[in-house]
Amino acid sequence: MSSDRHDSLESLAHLGAKAKDASKILRQAHRAAKDKALLAAALSLRSRSAEILAANAQDVSAAQGAGAAIRDRLTLDPSRIEAMAKGLEEIAALPDPVGRELARWTRPNGLDIQRIATPIGVVGIIYESRPNVTADAGALCLKSGNAVILRGGSEALRSSIAIHGALEEGLASAGLPETAIQLIKTADRAAVGAMLGGFDGAIDLIVPRGGKSLVARVQEEARVPVLAHLEGICHVYVHAAANLAMAREIVVNAKLRRTGVCGAAETILIDRAILSSHARAILGDLSERGCEIRGDAAVQSVFPKAVPACEDDWRTEYLDAIVSVHAVDGIEEAIRHIETYGSQHTESIVTEDASAAERFLAALDSAIVMWNASTQFADGGEFGMGAEIGIGTGKLHARGPVGLEQLTTFKYVVRGNGQIRP
Repeated sequence: MSSDRHDSLESLAHLGAKAKDASKILRQAHRAAKDKALLAAALSLRSRSAEILAANAQDVSAAQGAGAAIRDRLTLDPSRIEAMAKGLEEIAALPDPVGRELARWTRPNGLDIQRIATPIGVVGIIYESRPNVTADAGALCLKSGNAVILRGGSEALRSSIAIHGALEEGLASAGLPETAIQLIKTADRAAVGAMLGGFDGAIDLIVPRGGKSLVARVQEEARVPVLAHLEGICHVYVHAAANLAMAREIVVNAKLRRTGVCGAAETILIDRAILSSHARAILGDLSERGCEIRGDAAVQSVFPKAVPACEDDWRTEYLDAIVSVHAVDGIEEAIRHIETYGSQHTESIVTEDASAAERFLAALDSAIVMWNASTQFADGGEFGMGAEIGIGTGKLHARGPVGLEQLTTFKYVVRGNGQIRP
């Protein structure tokens, strides 16, 4: 290892110690200080808009050889910067999740026991492509009383550095330590390995937000707890009792509104009974908008433009204008298909039959299940959480959009008047 690289890793280790110190201050910070920092950061984002766009233009230029989905996630424009600023303001307006009383009871011996929400401590977030995550993740961690170490993708490094400057300005204006939100400003891949090692015990939780290979590496190598989802293989099931006009709008939106987000639908299931009446129109809408249709034999029989689907298609997160379509014999087969091929992210049923909808919602164990709504609503902002740092699909701690409440844990506060245990 060269001395330069050694020095780089040594400096990274200091980030953990600084974050740990900052977390002790944030744990006791009043809401007013945190909100002041967020509002000031929002103003700074707006005032630095030209600087951020210039940095982003360099990142986009360097990524010309990347795929369309990556470039879409990477690109900023004035409206996206404004959305980041508004996101910070929305987070500031949300209730403070720290100190919430989750439960309270009194024991027969007089002990008063209270369970209250507390910050996790230091959160490490590793993400790719999306520079807006720098603002969203930093703001969510700050409001939830956590210090955070951010490691964005090298393809968005210039953009992330510019955005991070606005967050530092906000922290300074509120008298909070600028080390509460730290950004790793090197593209050296060794930085990821250092974070996964936990920075000598400084990091309490790792949240990866990116492609399958990144998340798989984090889950395999991390020495600290991980909150993540591996893939977003989301389904829309068009039930036999679906309203055709509604189904057409939902499917197009779920697949094509933004193809590169984890809540984009990747497989459409259609009841065989309505293939003739519904499938042609729904798939025609997608095809006319440039979406490639990969269908099974039944789907091809009513929509000849469909490319034959293979087994791998049901397991693929395209993140592109491609969709797999499968005909099913009723709701039970639709449920079995999703259980077999899905990633427990988000599933939606389109139907006017309330009993069928309730069966679908109850049977599936995905993090998010929907009735008559686009899967693209799988987003913390759309859930009223202000923003999110990802979608959790595991079974422990947090599932679905990871927002403020999901970035807290709890402790028990026990008050007595001299009790001793016999």
